Amino acid sequence: MVVVAGRKVCMPGSWRARPEVDGDSERVVGELLTASRLLVAIAARSLAAVEESLTLPQYRMLVVLDGQGPSSLARMAELLDVNPSTALRMVERLSAAGMVEKIPNPKNRREVLLRLTPSGWQVVRQVTENRRVQIAGIVQALDPQSREDLIAALRKFTEAGGEPPTDIPGLPGWH
Repeated sequence: MVVVAGRKVCMPGSWRARPEVDGDSERVVGELLTASRLLVAIAARSLAAVEESLTLPQYRMLVVLDGQGPSSLARMAELLDVNPSTALRMVERLSAAGMVEKIPNPKNRREVLLRLTPSGWQVVRQVTENRRVQIAGIVQALDPQSREDLIAALRKFTEAGGEPPTDIPGLPGWH
């Protein structure tokens, strides 16, 4: 359980702690769960169209490396909210696929850093472009006022969740 904007929020790994919500909030939660299913389906289709053997968590690692630059394994595990052993298995698979490489840390000779290879960088861009095209098709089906309402609602939602704003036009992946 984490406190965000003064409220207790259930985080990954604490799914049993279900916060109490009023009826209006429950309706919003239901709609967001439905929308998130759609977004996960779009992400999965976009990923499968580019790289069938890559999982969503592995793709997420590529995106984080794209946004953060070279990172240690410990930092990567922290950013992905996974155990270091899970992060290591992901790195090994991505390294074998030629999407991530291990490089010496110039500041600490006992540590290696992880960074994207050109192949990993290309996968992030292709998958993100596929996602953008699919989402754009859905957004185009909305009337202009609904688009504006959606923008406002999503901004408030991400702010309440503590997600920093992102410059969407040049967005290479999700951060």
